[in-house]
Amino acid sequence: MAKTLLLVLGDQLTLDRGALAQADRSDTIILMAEVAAETTYVPHHKKKIALVLSAMRHFADQLQRGGWLVDYVKLDDPENSESLAGELTKAVARHAPSRVVVTEPGEFRVKAHLSDWAETSGTGMEFVTDDRFVASQDEFANWAEGRKQLRMEYFYREMRRKTGLLMAGDEPEGGKWNFDAENRKPAKADLFMPEPIWFEPDPVTEQVLELVERRFPDHIGQLRPFRYAVTRDQALLALDHFIEHGLPSFGDYQDAMLTGEPFLYHSLLSGYLNIGLLDPIEICRRVEDAYYCGRAPLNAAEGYIRQIIGWREYIRGIYWLKMPEYADSNFFNADRPLPEFYWTGETDMACLRAAIGQTIEHAYAHHIQRLMVTGNFAMLAGVRPQDVHEWYLAVYMDAYEWVEMPNTLGMSQFADGGLLGSKPYAASGNYISKMSDYCSGCRYDVKKKTGPDACPFNPLYWDFLVRNREKLGSNPRLGQVYRTWDRMAEEKKQDYLTSAETILAQI
Repeated sequence: MAKTLLLVLGDQLTLDRGALAQADRSDTIILMAEVAAETTYVPHHKKKIALVLSAMRHFADQLQRGGWLVDYVKLDDPENSESLAGELTKAVARHAPSRVVVTEPGEFRVKAHLSDWAETSGTGMEFVTDDRFVASQDEFANWAEGRKQLRMEYFYREMRRKTGLLMAGDEPEGGKWNFDAENRKPAKADLFMPEPIWFEPDPVTEQVLELVERRFPDHIGQLRPFRYAVTRDQALLALDHFIEHGLPSFGDYQDAMLTGEPFLYHSLLSGYLNIGLLDPIEICRRVEDAYYCGRAPLNAAEGYIRQIIGWREYIRGIYWLKMPEYADSNFFNADRPLPEFYWTGETDMACLRAAIGQTIEHAYAHHIQRLMVTGNFAMLAGVRPQDVHEWYLAVYMDAYEWVEMPNTLGMSQFADGGLLGSKPYAASGNYISKMSDYCSGCRYDVKKKTGPDACPFNPLYWDFLVRNREKLGSNPRLGQVYRTWDRMAEEKKQDYLTSAETILAQI
């Protein structure tokens, strides 16, 4: 009998990293389990469930072809215990291993669950460092220690130096660390938009789709057509496709939004990256190479690399540094329930209808749609940040708590009081009008500030600032905004607040 039982989780589908890289093939049984607890702790999008389960099954097949012994438990197995702890207990009874090993889970919740099992079962469990990241948890904690502000930009520079990505000796390529100022162009409908590369379901994926249809009929989302990558080979093809067709214009239009164009020049690689089908450094090296070979401009290459070794690494560091207390962050004491239209897309606001509609269809929306449309509205409306967090965790195919929670509670909702950002990402309808064509097809008029036909973002923006002035009034980046409010006529102020009150009563 094998001495080692190695648990591989559904977001750890990488052969040469973590516990798998250290394992002895002749002395290891790999346990992989599809369990109900992991599909329903939030009502995950049908496409997200299908992506993870199909990728797990394909990965198990790959392991078996490579000579590994795999103990695989499917979701519809009648003996399925429906929890990781239950499947570990049964696997230990079946195989009597001398040790149980797992790559450290990405989510605090899962690590606590496995740690509890290890303690109560008396079996014990060895956690191996997840080395799919540039910075370890300890490295981030050492960087953060003693700093008054944990700003991503400075951490990002350390990651550039560590990896050597886009570095010219000791200096950043092009003489600047950040080219974000060049990456804020609105897109036009006559631009050629590359279609993402799609993959038709094979028999394994078809079985998963049928399973999801049976087991999760009430979960959000359109399951079919399902055309996402579910193997590493497919994910690498998706990477190739993005480098050739999307990256050259990614920088210029990464913040743009267009009706009927859910993907624009975005890569759609985050879902594959976060389950282990792609490695962050291999992606960044490909992007860097495209720049040096003259196939992508520097603002695009730097902007994309910053998302991965800057923001993604920084967010993970914040998560593990501040959990579990971070999960309860609610700086504004917001308590409004999440509006029902977040689950249906049925709203007269064209921007929200577009962003939520494509989320329901694709389990995808890009970062500006999440931050400045759905996130901005929720914050202005005073929605409970934990409701917003659970929604994002449920609906997006790339959402795992370590990456989603700080992005939502910190960046989107400012619920951490400024740990991640120096000011709330609050905006009126003018921002959405500038960066999209949504407003031209909206029942509301973005140019109207108050009244029944005004864009709801306009009065909600001022209402948010006024009701939170005690907490935001001393923020140096909002001083001019509050001075503008103070100069307004009292009648105009009251119009804003009355209009906001009417909108909030309706949702």
